[in-house]
Amino acid sequence: MTTNRGYLAGLDRRLTPARPDLAAAYLRGVVAAPRYVEGEARRVVVDATPLRGEPNPENGYDTQALYGEAVQVYEFDEEGWAFVQLERDRYVGYVSANALAPIDVGFTHRVRTPRTIMYPARSIKTPPMRALPMLAQVSVLDIDGAFARIEDGGYVWAEHLAPLDEIEPDFVAVAERFERAPYLWGGKTWDGVDCSGLVQIALQAAGIEAPRDTDMQAACLGATIDPGVEFNALRRGDLVFWKGHVGVMCDAQTLLHANGHHMQVASEPFEQARARIAKNTFGEVTCVRRF
Repeated sequence: MTTNRGYLAGLDRRLTPARPDLAAAYLRGVVAAPRYVEGEARRVVVDATPLRGEPNPENGYDTQALYGEAVQVYEFDEEGWAFVQLERDRYVGYVSANALAPIDVGFTHRVRTPRTIMYPARSIKTPPMRALPMLAQVSVLDIDGAFARIEDGGYVWAEHLAPLDEIEPDFVAVAERFERAPYLWGGKTWDGVDCSGLVQIALQAAGIEAPRDTDMQAACLGATIDPGVEFNALRRGDLVFWKGHVGVMCDAQTLLHANGHHMQVASEPFEQARARIAKNTFGEVTCVRRF
């Protein structure tokens, strides 16, 4: 199989479902390819599945696709990989074909807590089926006492779910629920999350669509603002960007971010983080964006 996408001159390979041997049909006239593929709609049926830039289990994660998430599949290969584009943020890569199934249900609710357990029966004493991450989508058949019965036969604590059209009023409060979650490059769940994944999850829960990576986020989220002399104009909800890193201001002095220094989601004085980051990792702040 040919997987090298370095030939996509001028196009972002992260968002372009194309390889030297094929391209998505909607790229006809944009990308030259020997064949164009319409794609097949599928959904994720595991709690979270890694999406990688190459079909190699030894590669790190580019991102993760979450339970219920819709994808377009452009190829299933003989080695068990699917070449896909995520519907929500348009990210492109390879996931395990075993993590996907046809879209045969209509989703009604999403998980609103950082994590919730799916049980095989209406009892917390039964062995868990899986742990669903925040933003996982489910189809609720009915509410049975404190539990919601969902389409695949599992039961989830009903208070951990929210209707799909219900949005969180404060994306910073969502991000704060992840404090102390471990750091994981490419992660988007309580089991492991990175800096831009944390921002994306929190914003999506608040009804604000966000791209996946820091450079994309810095280019399009909110508006660039002047942070003031020595950053004295910062306020809650501001996104502070470095080259390759992002954090969320909880208030005028406190930064929340998933980071490799603490190896977890941590809140700390902004000036302390700024000085350390400038010295050791990403240099100076590149921009501040505000909604």
